[in-house]
Amino acid sequence: MISSGKARISICTALCALVAAFNCCAMLLVPMDDSQTDHLKAYGLAYKMLKAGAKVYWLLNYKCGSFATDDSREFELKARLDGVEISQISTQEWAGVLDVIENGNMERVTLEKAPRIAVYTPPTAPPWDDAVTLALTYADIPFDKVYDKEVLAGKLSEYDWLHLHHEDFTGQYSKFYASFHAEPWYQQQKMELEKTAHELGFKKVTECKKAVALSIRNFVQKGGFLFAMCCATNTLDIALAALGTDIADAVFDGDGVDPNYAAKLNFDNCLAFENFSIQTSPYESYFDNIDVNLVNTPMRLPAMDFTLFDFSAKLDPVPCMLVQDHRQTIKGFYGLCTSFNRKVIKKSIVELGSVPGTNCVNYIHGVLGKGQFAFFGGHDPEAYQHAVYDKPTDLRLHRNSPGYRLILNNVLFPAAEKKEKKT
Repeated sequence: MISSGKARISICTALCALVAAFNCCAMLLVPMDDSQTDHLKAYGLAYKMLKAGAKVYWLLNYKCGSFATDDSREFELKARLDGVEISQISTQEWAGVLDVIENGNMERVTLEKAPRIAVYTPPTAPPWDDAVTLALTYADIPFDKVYDKEVLAGKLSEYDWLHLHHEDFTGQYSKFYASFHAEPWYQQQKMELEKTAHELGFKKVTECKKAVALSIRNFVQKGGFLFAMCCATNTLDIALAALGTDIADAVFDGDGVDPNYAAKLNFDNCLAFENFSIQTSPYESYFDNIDVNLVNTPMRLPAMDFTLFDFSAKLDPVPCMLVQDHRQTIKGFYGLCTSFNRKVIKKSIVELGSVPGTNCVNYIHGVLGKGQFAFFGGHDPEAYQHAVYDKPTDLRLHRNSPGYRLILNNVLFPAAEKKEKKT
């Protein structure tokens, strides 16, 4: 028989054990505010957690879009090795975090599985010449490379997320004719694209690129997520609008521009833009009036800093996910398409970031069928003017880049649990 004194000691010991268990480390928190030592690798850590089968929570607007998962020695070690700041929090502290989220403009979004990622890029393109490829590589997020042959063979159905390298889908070789057509790299690119088009059964690169553009549109319509930067944003829509006509000069495809091309443009085919005009002269180094800045022309305007919009995390979680950042103002940076002219953006498109007091919209999101897309103007968020022959950006020097964070928000977006929009 146990004495009353020993019984009291046993009960006290049990209560202490329960309190200790309640306060033990239950979650790993990956903060994304200024306390984070490497924002970019933090996305890679979240991806690795998903790849390992863990449930990851994206805490929208909590410490600038932090991540959380069940406490794990394995993930803690990965974070330490990657130089990512993490903290272990108790069950009680986690309950406090959820209470703060419930009562503020915040939301907990469950990330379900690691998205399958593809980057549309030429086989011969240097890996450093595209900001998204740089970001994925630095964050250690795996991806496959696809190009025209894979796209037209139906390979996009194997992926959840597709990024478009700064491709010219109009077949005009990025409108570099006036400045660079005699350069060896230009001639090499032209020869390779013509060879690929012929192998795929097309007489002209312009026709091949139209078929590729249409396949990419179908990928989105069937449920894929598309992310594009630089001139892949506007040239994709130009190619889609011009499916029934010819807008390329003879120096590009061997025959002239259709004199009635303007009347034949079909803007219903486009993802983001409508009622835009096209520049068909090969001696003018710009495509259209979609781009405001016209970087390679005498009409060039500066790339101005832009501001991210503030969305309701509970009512508009999709755009809120795409703008998670530790800065609301992002440094401006050039690209062949730098910012989008608000006057030609479709009314259904959501603006995510723009230059206040101007028609310059830098970051947009839209829905097409079962899928979604985001277009981000500019070439490289940490290279104000990324010119031909420039050295690659070293992301070890920009591990807390607000601009690169916007790219990586898009990478994780397809992993989010699908929910009906709250009303």
